[in-house]
Amino acid sequence: MNIKKIIVGEFEANCYLAESAGELVIIDPGDEAEKIMAEINRFKALPQSIILTHCHIDHVGAAQNIAKRLKIPIFIHKKEKKYIDFPEISYLEEDSEVKVGDEVLRVINTPGHTPGSVCLLDEKVIFTGDTLFEDGYGRTDLAGGSPDDMDKSLERLKKLIKPGMTIFPGHGESFLAG
Repeated sequence: MNIKKIIVGEFEANCYLAESAGELVIIDPGDEAEKIMAEINRFKALPQSIILTHCHIDHVGAAQNIAKRLKIPIFIHKKEKKYIDFPEISYLEEDSEVKVGDEVLRVINTPGHTPGSVCLLDEKVIFTGDTLFEDGYGRTDLAGGSPDDMDKSLERLKKLIKPGMTIFPGHGESFLAG
């Protein structure tokens, strides 16, 4: 999988373009639609969908603009339904699969930052949104957040993340699991 990180918006959120076999998935297009579109055009891959790791504006702000221009669907976990009201959104569930060319990202529900926060996992990488950062984890004091749920999600990730996997968080630098 080829992965390009684009830092967007005032909160410096990470938007990712994940490409495999000429297909592209856009993860968390939070702001700066034109900047993201320029990078999509450089990839020369066919955009398939937009996946949102959670409902906060710094991760979803440019999603509708980009989806409309590319004529692709937007997906978010069904537990985010009451927090986001995009008319064209579709819903993911635990263990849903996001196909990207020859690869498959598995949806892991990791509540704590929001009820429907998700991570996207394959054998070599994981996109963690605001669930896990190199130096900590996302806030739990915003609407829908839960310290208890976050603790459970982090424990679950410890079992799923294998040494050597690359972790792509919603903010900050990517890092290798130890």
